[in-house]
Amino acid sequence: MTEKKPPYFCARGLQKTWGSAKIVFSLEAEENSMTAIVGPSGSGKSTALNLIAGLAHSEGAAVLTLAGTDIARLPPGKRGIGMVFQSPALFSHMRIDDNVAYGLRSRGEGKKESRKKAAAWLEKMGLGGFENRFPETLSGGEAQRVSLARALIVEPRLVLFDEPFSALDAPLRDKLIKEIAALKAETGWTGILVTHDPAEARALCDRVARMENGIVTRIESAF
Repeated sequence: MTEKKPPYFCARGLQKTWGSAKIVFSLEAEENSMTAIVGPSGSGKSTALNLIAGLAHSEGAAVLTLAGTDIARLPPGKRGIGMVFQSPALFSHMRIDDNVAYGLRSRGEGKKESRKKAAAWLEKMGLGGFENRFPETLSGGEAQRVSLARALIVEPRLVLFDEPFSALDAPLRDKLIKEIAALKAETGWTGILVTHDPAEARALCDRVARMENGIVTRIESAF
């Protein structure tokens, strides 16, 4: 009998309590897939992403593996995870290329080489020539593209998206969703998207995990 291949990503029993609410989160994902997590406000969607990324600590024993590696006890910067937030959270005192290259520099890569890679990613995101600008000069859509480039430049094994389009107006949101879908088709990545919008889930994801009261209640195709 052929042994079943373990999932590329596995979270099992991640727990967090806040007030009277509690999340007990479990999810698996295959490589190069995109999974949407949808559910009402307060159901624990963003908390789940923070637990996966290591920005919050799970209470009690939990399983968290990625690409065959146990990442449950690793610090956030060692987990191989990129994250795109609702707010781009760019460093206002840094040039755009240095914002994009931040993860590379944190790993010890030199300024010249990291800026060269950042410029290539900015070009890919339709922001060629923006290297010397500062965040205050960007529109909301441009800032979110920079945030995405910063997440992807380090070649993460998993990308987490926490409602990255919710602060944008409808035309810009639709445009950016199409651009990200095209970029994923070109470069490929494994991702988890928290969203309230079923249209976003259908445009970007293979399947939808529905979350209620801190628990994933069912998983279904996004189509």
